[in-house]
Amino acid sequence: MDPFLTAEHEALRRRIRDFAESEIAPVARELDRESRFPWENVRKMADLGLLGVNVPEAYGGLGLDYRSYIVVIEELARVDASHAITVSAHSTLGTSPILNFGTEEQKRRYLPLLARGRVLGGFGLTEPGAGSDASATRTTAVREDGGYRVNGSKIFITHAGVGEVFVVTAVTDRDQRARGITSFIVTKETTDRDAAERVGVGHAPELEPFSVGVRAGKKEDKMGWRSSDTRELLLDDVFVAEENRLGEEGAGFINFMKTLDSGRIGVGALALGLAQGAFEAVAHYSVERRRAGRPLSEYEGMQFALAEMATDVAAARHFVYHAAWLKENEQPFALQASMAKLFASEAAMRTTIRAVQLLGGNGYTTDFPVERMMRDAKICEIGEGTSEIQKLVIARHILREVVGDSA
Repeated sequence: MDPFLTAEHEALRRRIRDFAESEIAPVARELDRESRFPWENVRKMADLGLLGVNVPEAYGGLGLDYRSYIVVIEELARVDASHAITVSAHSTLGTSPILNFGTEEQKRRYLPLLARGRVLGGFGLTEPGAGSDASATRTTAVREDGGYRVNGSKIFITHAGVGEVFVVTAVTDRDQRARGITSFIVTKETTDRDAAERVGVGHAPELEPFSVGVRAGKKEDKMGWRSSDTRELLLDDVFVAEENRLGEEGAGFINFMKTLDSGRIGVGALALGLAQGAFEAVAHYSVERRRAGRPLSEYEGMQFALAEMATDVAAARHFVYHAAWLKENEQPFALQASMAKLFASEAAMRTTIRAVQLLGGNGYTTDFPVERMMRDAKICEIGEGTSEIQKLVIARHILREVVGDSA
């Protein structure tokens, strides 16, 4: 048993694995090919409570611990990363800022809808000129009677089309730079109203009237995570009432940095799941495929490759679950979250590339899932802070300790 997990965590793992293999695996290839959002499985995941794993029961969630959430993300990604990021972006980016920084009124209004999967949530941070440097936000929020007038645009926003509740950042005081950024809750109607009504999740009439001026832009045609919804989120002269400001004015930057610290563990878990799935695909292929009358698994070259892949997966698992354990036990975890995200994402890339290579021509076809896993793994090195950003974060933590020790 994993030292960071209990018997209850492992039982949850088995349940999610059974669900992923029975409900997701049969449709993942088709959804990826068609770049189609998995509405039917979103309904099934909502019914299982997967869109509110560690939201307290008082707000409609399962009330499980953070490690349970990490188990869910890992097991979904082991079969399909698009389903995993749908849960991850909704939970960490769309829901957790309201849970962590919202007023009681905001929590009671939005969390039950999000935790039960009635609607999907998202996080509007990245802009055309503010990616790795999130403090360069250009979206503005100007005070007026009763609230703020928000103008700007966000890019690469998960659920910008299908979602209905968003936390967005905007500058309220340019002179204060990072300390002049504030967070707000805005709403919009899903772009897939017919699909949402067909499956019974994704649209909440009680959110009406939606925020006027919030709309989805063009859908991105991506290399990976193709059945996840990624678009621009446009904010055109949007009035946001005072009661929909999230946290104190000027606290947006520090709050979204805390959100990203947690998000990095989630992306690490997603990358871990991809690496695990690719490793298992190679292991099974090596036993079933024969060359010169012998299984590939009997050849030293294959054994060495499997050993290296398994070591990468085991190391990534330790990084991810250690960071999750620290967060759950209210210990400092920002450094470990960046290490987990950096190592797991690059391990996923190494493992999936090797999986395609080891399967040869078969690995390059859509008959086997490893080519999709390889495409899905790449974004893990980019989203939630690139590998380069993680190295900067890690270095700053290390150097801060060195300076402190030498003072």
